[in-house]
Amino acid sequence: MKNNQAFRVIVLVLLLTQASFLGMAQNASIEGRWDLTLTKDGKEFPSWLEIIHSGNHALVGRFVAIVGSARPISRINVDGAKFNFSIPPQWEDGNADLTVDGHFDGNGLSGTLTMPDGKTFIFTGTRAPSLRKQPAAWGTPVRLFNGKDLTGWMATGNTNQWIATDGILRSPRPGANIRTVQTFTDFKLHIEFRIPKGSNSGVYLRGRYEVQIMDSKGVEPSIGDFGAIYGFISPSEMAAKAAGEWQTYDITLTGRMITVVANGKTIIANQEIPGITGGAIDSKEGEAGPILLQGDHGPVEYRNIIITPMKQG
Repeated sequence: MKNNQAFRVIVLVLLLTQASFLGMAQNASIEGRWDLTLTKDGKEFPSWLEIIHSGNHALVGRFVAIVGSARPISRINVDGAKFNFSIPPQWEDGNADLTVDGHFDGNGLSGTLTMPDGKTFIFTGTRAPSLRKQPAAWGTPVRLFNGKDLTGWMATGNTNQWIATDGILRSPRPGANIRTVQTFTDFKLHIEFRIPKGSNSGVYLRGRYEVQIMDSKGVEPSIGDFGAIYGFISPSEMAAKAAGEWQTYDITLTGRMITVVANGKTIIANQEIPGITGGAIDSKEGEAGPILLQGDHGPVEYRNIIITPMKQG
C-alpha cells in the first residue's frame, strides 16, 4: 500500500513538472524583444518591450514607454494568447499604474496601453531585429555641421530655437530637438558639446538610442547620468567635466554594439543596446536613422560634429 502511495506521489510530481515546462514552452514564443508602435488620434509613438522567463513559472521583463527609461516588469501574466502587466508611473501624468493588455498571434503583438492619467493607446508590435553585423571598413569622415547655418539639419518641433553662430550650434533655451536630414546605419561619431550648470541634453544615435549629456561631474555613474545609454547602460566611470567646459564623445555604433569614449576615457566598451530609449523618433530599429540632438530639456551648445559611416558591403 505504501509503495502504491509513493508511486502516485512520484507520478503526480512528474505530471506537475511536465505541465510547468509545457506552460513555459507555450509562453516561450512570446519571449524576446518587441518594437512597439502606439497610436492615438492618428499619431504614432514608439515604445519597446522585453519578455523573458524567470525560473519555470513566471515571465518578467522591461518596458520603455513614450518617454523615460526602461522599467522592470515584476510579472507578465499570460493566459493562452492573452497577456497583461502593470508598472508604476514614471514621468507620465497621473498616479495610477501604467497597464498593458495585449494579444500574441504567433508573429506579432497587439492590444491597448492605458497611461496613469487614463489615456488609452492601441499598439502593435513586431520582433526587434538582432542587428548582428560583420566587421567592415570605414568610409570617409563627413562634417555634419558647417559652422555657419542649419544646412543639413531640421527641427522636430513647431518652433525652432536652434541657431548657428561662430562655428557653434546653439540651443539657448528649451524647445525643439534637431536632427540631421541624412540618415545613417553604422558609424563612428565625434561630437563636442557644452552645457551650463544643471542643464541636460542628449545625442540620439539613429534617432533611437540616447547617449546622455548631463551636468554630472563628481556623481556616481548611473543609467541616467553623463555618458549612459539612457535607462540601459551605465558608464564604467564618471568622466564628466565641470559644467561650462567643452567636452567630447567619440562613439562607435555597429548594429546594437556601442563603444563610448568620453573626454578621452572609454566608459562603455562594445556593449549591446537592448532597445530604443525614451524619446526615440520611432521603433523601427532595422532602419537607418538620423543623428538627433536633444533641445527640449535645457540650454546646450555643439560643435565639430563629424561622422564616419561604415562602408556598405
